[in-house]
Amino acid sequence: MGELKEKMRADLELRNYRPGTIATYLRQAERFAAYFMRSPAEMGEEQIREYLLHVMRESKVGPSTVKMNVAAFKFLYTHTLNRPEEVMRIPWPRTPKPLPDILSGTEVSCLLENVRSLQHRMIMMTAYGTGMRVGKACSLQPGDIDSKRMLIHIRDAKQRRDRYVMLPERLLFCLREYWKAVRPPGDWLFPGSKPNTHISKGAVGEAVRKAAVQAGLTKRVTPHVLRHYADSRIMLTREICSRTPHGI
Repeated sequence: MGELKEKMRADLELRNYRPGTIATYLRQAERFAAYFMRSPAEMGEEQIREYLLHVMRESKVGPSTVKMNVAAFKFLYTHTLNRPEEVMRIPWPRTPKPLPDILSGTEVSCLLENVRSLQHRMIMMTAYGTGMRVGKACSLQPGDIDSKRMLIHIRDAKQRRDRYVMLPERLLFCLREYWKAVRPPGDWLFPGSKPNTHISKGAVGEAVRKAAVQAGLTKRVTPHVLRHYADSRIMLTREICSRTPHGI
């Protein structure tokens, strides 16, 4: 794709897309070009439809992957090539939305009791108590805990906006006990093994899986399950434009 690829990359960056999304969109566009051995600039709706049907029938990928292809093509033709008419009639695929496994309060307690690391347990409790994504819990800084207003500041959340979530009193108590016991160095509330880094969500995911086995839980347990449980009970959030610094 050459110059077209770089132009598409620049368009994505200018619209502040996440690096992972940029890489995915570019990869889908490259595969489209490779399939026809032609530049996307030389093709249009007919070739897009043919390629999507090929991906669905021959590659047998799931609806979410097809949806990502559609998103990449709609961006490419709407913004980079300035030919939105080529993708106006390209439909979004229907994607199934199965209900997640929900843990009972007893199951959550049993799970947490089987987490050996205090740090991992505290991250899981934060996700459970607020509904935030585990990755965001991992990257919290001490100044994000606003005990005066009983809020937690989440940076760069969905759609790259900051927001607040409510801070339950029980969680604040546990965070303070964790702080007294660990006194984490550096900028992160939950530091990683390498200097100046926070713990990875992959490490927390592995801890959750091991704890679920130890607890004898038969449901599919992931860090995201804790978030779903919290979503069913809480969530008063508001988007913010600037950060108000408060410490634990």
